[in-house]
Amino acid sequence: MIHIVGHTAIDHISKVPHLPEKNCSTHITDRRIYYGGGASNIAAGIATLGEQVTLHSCVGDEFAGSDYDQWMSRLGIRQQFFVVPGAHTPTAFMFTDDNGDQMTFFEWGASKAFASSDAPALPLVHMATADPEFNCRVAERSEFVSFDPGQDVFWYTKEQLESIIENADILFANQHEVKQMCTTIGVTREELIRRVDMAIFTMSSDGSTLYTGGKEEFVPVVPVTLADPTGAGDAYRAGFLSAYVRGYIPLTCCKIGTVTASFVVEHIGCQTHLPDWEAMSARYRKHFGSLDPPGKGSIGV
Repeated sequence: MIHIVGHTAIDHISKVPHLPEKNCSTHITDRRIYYGGGASNIAAGIATLGEQVTLHSCVGDEFAGSDYDQWMSRLGIRQQFFVVPGAHTPTAFMFTDDNGDQMTFFEWGASKAFASSDAPALPLVHMATADPEFNCRVAERSEFVSFDPGQDVFWYTKEQLESIIENADILFANQHEVKQMCTTIGVTREELIRRVDMAIFTMSSDGSTLYTGGKEEFVPVVPVTLADPTGAGDAYRAGFLSAYVRGYIPLTCCKIGTVTASFVVEHIGCQTHLPDWEAMSARYRKHFGSLDPPGKGSIGV
């Protein structure tokens, strides 16, 4: 069982010709509403790939019985939710320009309840965007910890980041988040990497790099026709974690993460084009060769 901690959200995704400068505006050429939230996206990806997953999240009282709730049930996602009466389920407003650059505005809504909620002690947890102090408590109490600060990286203090990284077994981040973590903590990129057993840094269309055991290994992207980059990182994490609990070596897990992400960016919406294991495997073989059987699992699952 993989446990995911973080936001469940409603995504309002808009296309714009360009992102406006301060005190300027632009026009929206397309706007649609999708299921989202970093933690929920990862949980959906894991469930679609065939692994058991529990989502720990905060939602408003309007969520129960909603289309989103029913979607999770169909996927088989187990819910451990803090329901906050009178609060909105978190909502993200995302704007993507013609160059693929993005700007996001996020309403925390019910997720503010994380701060005062009891943190669970979990055997295997991936912490996505959520309240920093809550994530600190989860990391301290759990056995195997994967951490991804996401766009909430700016909310973390030096002490909070250091506490989580000290307890983390795996660190995920994109190049912007890596830079911010280094600035907040006051370390170099190399020093940050040395603080964890395994780091996976994604670089959008430039691929990703795995750092573990003193080695650095690069994984290129799978070329596809891009419709929307939103959710690519979440899908990468879903693919990696699903493969990792099956016992695949970290480099293969990164490749599986890359392939999983390649499906998501072909369509608009973070959960609209998630692959199952069979579809992922077929594309993996096409781009990376045979997908060898996994070895013995390394985290007791």
